[in-house]
Amino acid sequence: MLDTPKANRLHIAIFGRRNAGKSSLINAITGQEIALVSDFAGTTTDPVYKAMELLPIGPVVIIDTAGIDDEGEVGELRVKKTKEVLDKTDLALLVFSAENKDLSMENEWYENLKERKIPTIGVINKVDIKDIDEEELKKEFDIPFVKVSAKSKLNIGKLKEAIQQNAPDDYEMKTILGDVVKPKDVVVLVAPQDIQAPKGRLILPQVQVIRDILDNDALALTVKDSELHDILKVLNRKPDLVVTDSQVFEKVNNMLDKDIPLTSFSILMARYKGELKMLIEGAKTIDTLKDGDKVLIAESCTHHPLRGDIGREKLPNWLKERTKANLEIVVNAGVDFPEDLSEYKLIIHCGACMFNRKQMMTRMIRAKEQNVPITNYGVAIAYMNGILDRVTGMLV
Repeated sequence: MLDTPKANRLHIAIFGRRNAGKSSLINAITGQEIALVSDFAGTTTDPVYKAMELLPIGPVVIIDTAGIDDEGEVGELRVKKTKEVLDKTDLALLVFSAENKDLSMENEWYENLKERKIPTIGVINKVDIKDIDEEELKKEFDIPFVKVSAKSKLNIGKLKEAIQQNAPDDYEMKTILGDVVKPKDVVVLVAPQDIQAPKGRLILPQVQVIRDILDNDALALTVKDSELHDILKVLNRKPDLVVTDSQVFEKVNNMLDKDIPLTSFSILMARYKGELKMLIEGAKTIDTLKDGDKVLIAESCTHHPLRGDIGREKLPNWLKERTKANLEIVVNAGVDFPEDLSEYKLIIHCGACMFNRKQMMTRMIRAKEQNVPITNYGVAIAYMNGILDRVTGMLV
């Protein structure tokens, strides 16, 4: 609990050909031997993630990837995994070295990065062996370049400066609800501790919201739904905001006076990680679902589902009860996400607390491009309970 979650870190991915020195570069940047270095091409297979503090930027995740020129059937799978990294990349390092004369592959990846609007730094590696004319590269690549030798640690400091200067300011929203609450506001958090709750701790969105309340000098009071009535009686005034688990929306909404602002952890995550207005519009399509329609329920993490799992039991049941339709529900968990979404009439995503904003926005953009409505757990549940305007009005 002492570490910044990976999802809240700036994600820096390193792309380049096999043996361009990507693994050596990541070791030089981190000052640790975290990536396997070898003279044989193709040593790195699956992407390697390293969470660290990169001063003065702060918490980052550096991602080492397989060579973009990997070959063969297995090589194609490795390149596919590397392309998936683009979905979560906030800043890219594109590595060049003098032994690579043909830059067609680097150009292809540069176009991919430009299309996704990912800030990119060109890293000319192995300059201790042979240099490259930087001006010639700039004719083809409109990006800043830094010349380094990962092996001898030459100019690694300059590369870190370039990372600081080119890191996007908006890779993550500055606050979860700091623009909603004021110092000394009383915020009541309703956190049911049912069979799904991790033993001995709160789930990540609850922890993050509590920390954000404290960072904004407001007062966080956390109770179970069974104790909400008691805390409301103890307080000498109405709370300035109530944040609840979406699964007990109906119960909490019925217990609160209508003038008490209400939202949920999932809806706060929807705004923090994605585009809330788009998710709200997606929820409104629930009533258009009919027999045979296919709905994708997408989760950002993998977990062992227990009885009453929200994605596998509760949401499908609520959807079928609302629509009176025989729906086909598909659950997709983890980093894999379908390229072709056209078969789905609606996507309902979790709060994405395990994703960075870039990764969640990539999924939303993919859905929009394919004209598939997308919403999230909390927004969908609020809509089905008839309280969508109440729980999102203060946030949009």
